[in-house]
Amino acid sequence: MVLIRAYELKDREIVLSVMQENIPTYFAQDEQEDLKYYLDFEIEQYFVLEADGQIVACGGINLELEERRGVISWDIVRPAEQGKGHGRKLLEHRIAILKSMPDIDRITVRTSQLTYLFYQRNGFVLNQIVKDYWAKDFDLYSMELSS
Repeated sequence: MVLIRAYELKDREIVLSVMQENIPTYFAQDEQEDLKYYLDFEIEQYFVLEADGQIVACGGINLELEERRGVISWDIVRPAEQGKGHGRKLLEHRIAILKSMPDIDRITVRTSQLTYLFYQRNGFVLNQIVKDYWAKDFDLYSMELSS
């Protein structure tokens, strides 16, 4: 059984461990501190996906209302659970939330060269690449959901 629910403070250590499992394959080690800061101070809406009662994926939404934009943020899936559709389900859940908001006209994501194809397969279009943005060898791929 798969359940998507709102992140709770009790999930913090599990979310951080899911990220740690993805370092250095998808995230630079320094990004762990960025995620901690996000969870403690910048979180707006964050979700966890549970499969059989275990958190296997997580991801958030941030709003930039002055730009009428919703931002998909901090998507992470346990390596052993990748390719099972969990990331897609969590992404679709958040896109549906953002599309239901009358003040949001655009949905964007900032990712890397390591995961941009996932977003491309799910309707996002590449707008910009910035070399070594996140860390050395971790480039920024700025993308927007096509309408």
